[in-house]
Amino acid sequence: MPKLLKLLCAATLLAVGAASPLEAAVVVSSKLSSESAMLGQMIRLLLLAQGIPAVDRTRIGATPVVRQALLAGEIDLYVEYTGNAGLFFNDAQNPAWKDLERGYELGARLDYAANRIVWLTPAPASNAWALAVRADVAQAHQLRTMSDFGRWVAAGGGAVLICSAEFANAGTLRSLERTYAFTLHSSQLIVLAGGETAATIAAAAAGTNGANTAMVYGTDGGIAAARLQILEDDRHDQPVYAPVPIARESVLQQYPRIAEIVKPLMESFDRETLQQLNARVQIDGESDETVAVGYLKSKGWLK
Repeated sequence: MPKLLKLLCAATLLAVGAASPLEAAVVVSSKLSSESAMLGQMIRLLLLAQGIPAVDRTRIGATPVVRQALLAGEIDLYVEYTGNAGLFFNDAQNPAWKDLERGYELGARLDYAANRIVWLTPAPASNAWALAVRADVAQAHQLRTMSDFGRWVAAGGGAVLICSAEFANAGTLRSLERTYAFTLHSSQLIVLAGGETAATIAAAAAGTNGANTAMVYGTDGGIAAARLQILEDDRHDQPVYAPVPIARESVLQQYPRIAEIVKPLMESFDRETLQQLNARVQIDGESDETVAVGYLKSKGWLK
C-alpha cells in the first residue's frame, strides 16, 4: 500500500507540473458586445503570436459580470471603456470623464490604487451615446455638429428623433438639450421600449414614422451602411467611452511585454475604423475571430 501511495503521489505531482503552463496562460475576456469580443480576440491572437500563452473567455457577460471576474482573479484582461470608471467609483458627475486624456488618467489612478488593476493604452475613439442624422438631411441643413443641430431645431427644423426610453428619460437627451439650447417636443420623439441602436439606426434610415435622427453609439457598425452622419459633440456634453484594455498587475508582472504588444493595436483605432470592423460582425455576420484575424493580418501583425 505505501508503494502504491507513493506512485499515486508521483502521478499527481506530474499532473500538476503538466498543468502549470495552462494555469499561467493569460485569460482574455470580454463583455457581450461584438466590439468588446472582437477587440478581445485581437489581443488574444497578438499575445499568442508573441509567444505569450492566452486562452479565450470572451463574451462572458455584461459589464458587472466581467468586472467582478477581473477583480476576483477569474480572468486576467479585458477591454473596458474609460467613462465607466465614473460608475465604478461613484463619481459619475466628475467632468474629467468628458475628456479622453483626463478620464483615462483618473480612471487608471483610481483602479490601480483600489484594485491593482492596470489600464493599458486607450484607443483614440469613443463609443458614447450620440445623435446621427440621415445624410440627406445633414447635407441639406449643413449639420455637422450638435451645435448645428441645436440651432436647426431651435429655428423650427423638422428633426424627428428615434431613441430608447432610457435615452429619453434618464437624462441624456435633457442634458444635450440644455447644452445645445434646443427642445424636442413629444411630436418629434419616437421612443422605443427596448431601444437597441440597431433598431433606431434602421428606423431613421428608412424614415419610419418620419424619423430622420437616431440615437446611436459612436462606433456602431450600422451607421455608415445606413447613410447616417454622427453629429460631433463639440461642447463635450457626454462622457468619453474610449476602449481600453485593463489587466491585473500580477499578470503584467509575469508578462511585462503585454503593454507594448497592445499599444500599437489600440492606437490604430479611430471611430471610423471601429465602425467598419463592427459592421463586418453586426451587418455582414462575420465572426469576432475572423474579423480580428483579418485586421491583424492587414496591419502585418499576424502572418
